[in-house]
Amino acid sequence: MEDERIITSTLDISEAESENTLRPQTMEEYVGQDKIKKNLKVFIKAAKSRNEALDHVLLYGPPGLGKTTLSHIIANTMNSQLRLTSGPAIEKAADLAAILTNLNENDILFIDEIHRLSHSVEEILYPAMEDFALDFVIGKGPSARSVRLSLKKFTLIGATTKAGMLTSPLRDRFGVICRLELYTPDELKKIIDRSSKILGIEIDDDASFEIAKRSRGTPRIANRLLKRVRDFGEYEGKKRIDLSIAKSALSNLDIDELGLDYIDRHILTVMLEKFKGGPVGLDTLAAATGEEPGTIEDVYEPFLLQKCLIARTPRGRVCLEEAYRHLGYAVPENIKL
Repeated sequence: MEDERIITSTLDISEAESENTLRPQTMEEYVGQDKIKKNLKVFIKAAKSRNEALDHVLLYGPPGLGKTTLSHIIANTMNSQLRLTSGPAIEKAADLAAILTNLNENDILFIDEIHRLSHSVEEILYPAMEDFALDFVIGKGPSARSVRLSLKKFTLIGATTKAGMLTSPLRDRFGVICRLELYTPDELKKIIDRSSKILGIEIDDDASFEIAKRSRGTPRIANRLLKRVRDFGEYEGKKRIDLSIAKSALSNLDIDELGLDYIDRHILTVMLEKFKGGPVGLDTLAAATGEEPGTIEDVYEPFLLQKCLIARTPRGRVCLEEAYRHLGYAVPENIKL
């Protein structure tokens, strides 16, 4: 079901090319994350003035917030070549060694989903990040010897949605750690306005803000909704997207004012109607909704928690006041957590 959701923040392979078209190329074009941008400008300028590689950077936060985009911007600003890979793609230590030995001076290596690196691959990274060297063991038994191969100085940019899954030795080797936050509707509106110009879409301010409000604080979702709203507008023969078209399209897409879709509301409705708002255990909720426990916990639940619609308690999940109000149910006098 997650793959079918239009409001999933996971990148669909089919939209990768269009996302590259909308990707900003400079810090000035990149909207939001002001504190991170300010600090990165300082670090980049300092590194360039010393003619050194930028310190290793860790970018973490929910998917769709611009970690890959930020890595491209860092590479452009540093005038460096960017090499892209991901944790699951590096299956063996030899794969990573091949990548590292082919890096040139001051190149940037971007590893997406770095928390999914295997232990053996991660071990190779430690001396590479710290000493710009690779350690090999040649031979076996008493005749085995260790050989160190020097690498050219490079910058590793790691991106992860689960910083807590990184081991301490790996996390401690990053000199710059940046946590990307969810975007405000005003910031998303700027992104939508920029994307609409690139895509040649005429859109009113109130329409772009309506899309922004329902985009779950995520630029990737905002751009995706913009394209779908455009499709509805073109189907109706409209040359310009106004508020009525935006609201009608989003309603047809089953996305409400909070950015909840049918599955989100179904989970809340089941909790309210079948379990009187909770508490209800994860496995019980999964059985009642027909979803996998892991999918509820990792995919649907985080946004419901962020919006203060539900809470996790030692006794199970419970609905909060906002969930009752949003779905039009009477709020109980005492909601026990």
